[in-house]
Amino acid sequence: VKVEARSLPMELSEKGGVENNGFVQNEAFEDKETDTSSQEEMPKTCSVDVESVAVEERVLKPYAGMPKEVLLQFSSQARYKVTREILFWLIIAGAIALVCATIAIIALSPKCLDWWQASPIYQIYPRSFKDSNMDGNGDLKGIQEKLDHITYLNIKTVWITSFFKSPLKDLGYGAEDFYDIDPIFGSMRDFENLIAAIHDKGLKLIMDLIPNHTSDKHQWFQLSRNRTGKYTDYYIWQDCTQAAGSVIPPNNWVSVFGNSSWQFDEVRKQCYFHQFGKEQPDLNIRNLAVQQEIQDIIKFWLNKGVDGFSFGAVKFLLEATHLRDEPPVNKSQNGVIITAYSQLYHDYTTTQVGLHDIIRGFRHTMNQFSREPGKYRFMGTDDNEKEDIEATMMYYGTTFIQEADFPFNFNLINMKNLSGNSIFEAVDLWMKNMPAGKWPNWAVGSPNTARISTRIGKEYVNVMNMLLLTLPGTPVTYYGEEIGMENIELEDVSKEHVNSGPVATLPEKSPMQWDGEVNAGFTEGNSSWLPVNSDYQSVNVEIQSTWSNSTLSLYRALTLLRNRELPMSRGWMCYIWNDSDVFVYVRELDGLDRVFMMVLNFGQESTIDLKAIVPNLPSQAVIRLSTHFSNAGKVVDTKLIKTEMGEGLVLEYETAKPVHTMESFQGKCFVAEKACYSMALDLLYVNC
Repeated sequence: VKVEARSLPMELSEKGGVENNGFVQNEAFEDKETDTSSQEEMPKTCSVDVESVAVEERVLKPYAGMPKEVLLQFSSQARYKVTREILFWLIIAGAIALVCATIAIIALSPKCLDWWQASPIYQIYPRSFKDSNMDGNGDLKGIQEKLDHITYLNIKTVWITSFFKSPLKDLGYGAEDFYDIDPIFGSMRDFENLIAAIHDKGLKLIMDLIPNHTSDKHQWFQLSRNRTGKYTDYYIWQDCTQAAGSVIPPNNWVSVFGNSSWQFDEVRKQCYFHQFGKEQPDLNIRNLAVQQEIQDIIKFWLNKGVDGFSFGAVKFLLEATHLRDEPPVNKSQNGVIITAYSQLYHDYTTTQVGLHDIIRGFRHTMNQFSREPGKYRFMGTDDNEKEDIEATMMYYGTTFIQEADFPFNFNLINMKNLSGNSIFEAVDLWMKNMPAGKWPNWAVGSPNTARISTRIGKEYVNVMNMLLLTLPGTPVTYYGEEIGMENIELEDVSKEHVNSGPVATLPEKSPMQWDGEVNAGFTEGNSSWLPVNSDYQSVNVEIQSTWSNSTLSLYRALTLLRNRELPMSRGWMCYIWNDSDVFVYVRELDGLDRVFMMVLNFGQESTIDLKAIVPNLPSQAVIRLSTHFSNAGKVVDTKLIKTEMGEGLVLEYETAKPVHTMESFQGKCFVAEKACYSMALDLLYVNC
């Protein structure tokens, strides 16, 4: 019986069954020790099989779940050790290559456009944008209600003009309290809710600040006129001569609004200086305590979350201390009483030595709040040096000392006549004088200038918007220009409106036209602070949003093109042609074959052969956008480009020879934030 039991596994093995090596080995070992005599009785074939199994067991192979001792036997073998080392060094080399590639990409990548460069700016006059409480005045809650309109326009930056507490004698630009909101616009809680809503939508907020003067109702002025402590010299006071019941001012200086810039104060018995209205006394900015007050105001609003400031009237901040008479434009008027601002050269009341030290001080404070990533605080200046472009460019600062991110550019507003040549001259004046590496900006409307439709005609609204949104730099749109609003008639401005500011600047501040309902959807009250334009039933946001060929639809298409196409946001601009009717320029980017050419008509019907002007120009181009929407997508012959009065075309074509590389166009091309595009890697880099 014992032999049969021992031979059973042998028989299973011979029949090809499942073999248990451990069982066979143990049985063989036990058999060898206890019963050696039985080996002779065992079949020959069985003994051979047992020895074969024992040999196979001695050749170990790796298997799942092997113990540490077995694992170490294999890990020390050359074939496993070499493989491990190869994999280790491959991982190290790959990690080093990845780090080097990352460093190279960062080093070669151009600086990202900041938020104030990447988006147009939408300027709002708050009293005229949207009324939320039916009192006929626009307010902060009204702006919050209409933030979706801003995002609908593909705009990321909102600029709200002055809303400080004020007697509103000069449209709110003479503040009674820099730390409070005028009740007509709401409360500080309304402002905090507004800025939170703006940031929730991914938008940025710029606000106005005019540090040159205050209202005569300001507490500082009341203390100063009573000679109270440090406030005694917060304003510019001078003794006046009285004769025959009239006051003789210290010199011939004239206010921007006309007549003497000196006003006698019955309380202090001296004259105070005012560059603007008599209700707006100038601060004594040379007084360090006053400078600190302005710095504290800036910090207060930055702590509230404001993303930037437009500093207005900055060229008026300092006056000459010697108080000499300013020279008259017409020398024959010497000794004659001068009452108009334009009759004098303002050598002693504008852009004085030390002005830019003050501006740099503002910049320094702004920078203290710009250290956190993604929290850069924008600074713009509004000086409008119409006749002195070099003085304007000084507000950019120098290569080593920064001032404003840009001074606001009013060249396109200040043009005396409209033509292809005048547009070219306005653009070129800025571009050729702008310091290298600085960023341009453009505006075609403002709260103090007649609207495009009124200033140059309805037929040019669309082409002006096309110009604004295709030039390099940051475009600034005044509310309502996206739908082509017009000024109201001056005779519609009643006497009660005159107290709100200079009557000449009121027609361009009429209420925003939202729909065709009563009061254009601006207010649900019975009336508005200024009359709504009579064309509101056809010129409003609601109706134009449904028309594919409306001014609003074109504006949106242009902002979308600007946001999506690299050549439009940071590429080269090269002048191609200008004459009395048309202005032609291209936008292109190094490394990108796609080019955009703008053909804009500011005169009469015109035909131009662009192929003759640009030899490497393809014979055909596609109309990407047109002021006549039905033309979009059509193919045109570049030898025969026709445009009607006020028509604009954005042509698109591909070329391996961009204009800015051509010898004949050297000196006609400009780039601010230079970048090159790699089609292979689909990224931008700086070393072209």
